[in-house]
Amino acid sequence: MRPGMYPALTRRRAGGARLLGVGAYRPERVVTNDEICAAIDSSDAWIRQRSGIVSRRHANPDETVVSMAVAAGREALAAADVPADRVDAVVVASMSNLQQSPPIGPEIACRVGAGAAAAFDLGAACAGFCHALAVADALVCAGTARHVLVIGSERMTDIIDPADRSTAFLFGDGAGAVLVGPHSRPGIGPVVWGSDGSRSNLIAHPESWLSVREKPDFWPTMRMMGQEVFRWAIQEMTPVARSAVDEAGLTVADLAAFVPHQANLRIVDKLAAALDLPPAVRVARDVVSSGNTSAASVPLALHTMLQEDDPPRGHALLTGFGAGLSYSALVVELP
Repeated sequence: MRPGMYPALTRRRAGGARLLGVGAYRPERVVTNDEICAAIDSSDAWIRQRSGIVSRRHANPDETVVSMAVAAGREALAAADVPADRVDAVVVASMSNLQQSPPIGPEIACRVGAGAAAAFDLGAACAGFCHALAVADALVCAGTARHVLVIGSERMTDIIDPADRSTAFLFGDGAGAVLVGPHSRPGIGPVVWGSDGSRSNLIAHPESWLSVREKPDFWPTMRMMGQEVFRWAIQEMTPVARSAVDEAGLTVADLAAFVPHQANLRIVDKLAAALDLPPAVRVARDVVSSGNTSAASVPLALHTMLQEDDPPRGHALLTGFGAGLSYSALVVELP
């Protein structure tokens, strides 16, 4: 290699990356099960039994995917005490942005004060936040970026049918964010991820937006085969989660917290049981009051946990899974 070639290689860092701050935004409007049941043939008792959900947040018209992401991102920056102009990249995970172009990452970066940062969207549905966190870790460790703002933001109420008995009660809106930055030692473990496209029909829009041209009164909404997804999540995510703990050089006894995608309380509890977590490991159950917020669910649940009077300290196992089917898991050191 000639002298002067590939100068970027000199920026590669020793050490690793870690979470520096966590932020969240929850819409103002709280929606109870009784309100959901007004549009579907169900009951509060049935919803609680099937999902564990008691309430969720629905965004008002002015609470957009972008505005919620901006609010969560700003809080994460404030928690980390890092100025926005020191952010080198913004990665936004979302499956509910309805505007095909432009991508929302650049606007969000601009509005949080990181207008010069590289910014892009990442689409991996409910696994999106864990995927984006793995990308941020790689960027920092490679020296490509020093600070990366990772955001999951969703208005799931825009893409579900409020009269669909299988999905209407499950989903909510909100945004969560973390700031990832350099550290003398790794604070984010290796990601274990993958996909199973042979089952992509389990969570999907049955028709594309092109159908709107032919059916003016039609709005394509997401459908889910709930029982199949439930079985798949328990069967497939348990070994993925265990592998993430192994890759981090830890055992489940070393964990302080388990923060899985908040799909359904039954899934959360069955995964925790399958992993044989010790009683001391805190398990996030934010789904009870937030519903399933897709790519926002893990950072929202993490934020809730860290706001407790006695927050967990040490390592947390994060897992995500959803449409695609995509999945990912990794261990992080809590800020």
